[in-house]
Amino acid sequence: MNVRSLGYVVIESTEPQKWLDYGTQVLGLMVAPGMPDDAVYLKMDERPFRFAVVQGASDRLQICGWELQDEADFQTARVQLEAAGVDYIAGTEAECQARRVRELLRLQDPAGNTLELYHGADLDYLKFVSPVGIPSFETGFNGDMGFGHTVLPAPNLDETHAFYRDVLGFGDSDSMHFKFSDDPADPGLGLKFMHVNNPRHHSLALYQGESPVGCIHLMVEVKSVDEVGYCLDRVLARDIPVTSTLGRHTNDRMLSFYMLTPAGFPMEFGCEGLQIDWANFKPTKSALPSIWGHKFAAP
Repeated sequence: MNVRSLGYVVIESTEPQKWLDYGTQVLGLMVAPGMPDDAVYLKMDERPFRFAVVQGASDRLQICGWELQDEADFQTARVQLEAAGVDYIAGTEAECQARRVRELLRLQDPAGNTLELYHGADLDYLKFVSPVGIPSFETGFNGDMGFGHTVLPAPNLDETHAFYRDVLGFGDSDSMHFKFSDDPADPGLGLKFMHVNNPRHHSLALYQGESPVGCIHLMVEVKSVDEVGYCLDRVLARDIPVTSTLGRHTNDRMLSFYMLTPAGFPMEFGCEGLQIDWANFKPTKSALPSIWGHKFAAP
């Protein structure tokens, strides 16, 4: 299956207006022009939107949208899902229009995370104008690297990892295993990092744990360390909880910090992430999450 990028997310919110303020004044995203007024749509590049925030009864990540290359790959994906016994629902015309895509399939991974596979995404080419002056985000040519990455809960890590690898065709980038005490009997928790068909070190990571808000974190990437610093200043000025201090990760070399979002999961805001030539790459196993910094704290 030829998955190209993490194209969009749909976030359920009890107060979408909070995301409008946070998305524009903290993350520096732009209100997406020409989108329906029944949700908050946020734009960062040539794509019509990257974040859709819909009114709901809870605050959580609802859907991750994964882009396929073209209609032929979409039809191949449909056949492969059926061969693997994976149930899916075809998106309605109205749903496809709301996502600005030609066709989509909605399904769940073995951990219960909802995803959409789609093709034929619009390019509106409208100039991105950040309300806080960010020149651009790192999303590739015409957005072909996707908006960033997502880390999803997967208590059944091995089963969920096998689904993304063997059914959806994701590749392995790195793995980690953490113990949270010195007790030899502490089983620890695993973390799997996976890439799709673009140069990002990982577009998906799977964490061997649960999350009441359906997400461990999301990541967006800017093109300079100064923009990371400016964002950190905005976060501190607004008293937004910082869930991890500034640091540089081992596996993808991302220089970043983490902050709490209105949905209750963290957002990683970073720069300088590795871009990989997958033809000459061997998956790694990292013993430490960060070279320096990244002191994590509960919000």
